[in-house]
Amino acid sequence: MLQLGQLDFYRGKVRDVYTLPNGLLAVVASDRLSAFDVVLDQPIPYKGQVLNQMAGHFLEATADIVPNWRLGSPHPLVTVGHKAEPFKVEMVIRGYLSGHAWRTYAAGGRTLCGVALPEGLRESDALPEPIITPTTKAALGSHDEDISREAILEQGLVAEADYLQLEAYTRALFARGQAMARERGLLLVDTKYEFGKLPDGTVVLIDEIHTPDSSRYFEAEGFEARQAAGEPQQQLSKEFVRQWLIANGFQGQEGQAPPVLPESFINEITQRYIALYERMTGTKFEKDALNEEEHRLESAVRSFCLNL
Repeated sequence: MLQLGQLDFYRGKVRDVYTLPNGLLAVVASDRLSAFDVVLDQPIPYKGQVLNQMAGHFLEATADIVPNWRLGSPHPLVTVGHKAEPFKVEMVIRGYLSGHAWRTYAAGGRTLCGVALPEGLRESDALPEPIITPTTKAALGSHDEDISREAILEQGLVAEADYLQLEAYTRALFARGQAMARERGLLLVDTKYEFGKLPDGTVVLIDEIHTPDSSRYFEAEGFEARQAAGEPQQQLSKEFVRQWLIANGFQGQEGQAPPVLPESFINEITQRYIALYERMTGTKFEKDALNEEEHRLESAVRSFCLNL
């Protein structure tokens, strides 16, 4: 753990969060990998750097439509920004029937988070329009749970005016993300957004957006032909990790232990993360060989905060 004179510290699934004086947060991305809300035992080299830098890219690219918490990244693993009070829900939005939504549908479910799904859909089909399927925001070690808009309001998890703002921001962000993905020959299939509120009442986007951990992408070229032939879509996301875990008997259920990831599979995960970063940002990923030196992290964060 870093020594930054922090007021508080929280270790999330894949990030370490430091509450600093003057209403600031320093979020340090780790190489930990989470699947089915469980942190796997083995780290993925350079994953933290990929996610931190990709998140910064997309937060900058969407700041004109939604204010966000980020002030800057003084180190490849670190983002410093405003501390916001998180809303107790995560806003998931889906443009295609894939992942959890498909597994629910294939099991016979025709309603997801209070949203009705039409009959006759196949895996990876485009939905008539994007649907918002929120989840509760779980603590470490717990599972996020599907929840409907009606339940969110009934339980008072989010005030109605704020929730309507979250929905509007979610749709605007998804539309921007889909447009940016299409420019890179990809389809943004689904993603999640997290929001918080600043002390002055401003609703802001927090956490990361449009990364392989929070989003699913398909290759656009050949999408229609693969659907017509009933073939699996070519994905760029963390879903291939989930599928490997499922095939090896793990879905995060009680009593299940994550299987050991082979070294070759760990290397493949790293390469897939880097490939998506380069594809989505249009820039070459430069590995920071010293990114785990804590004194370098601390020095960078201290210097950045002093100059704000």
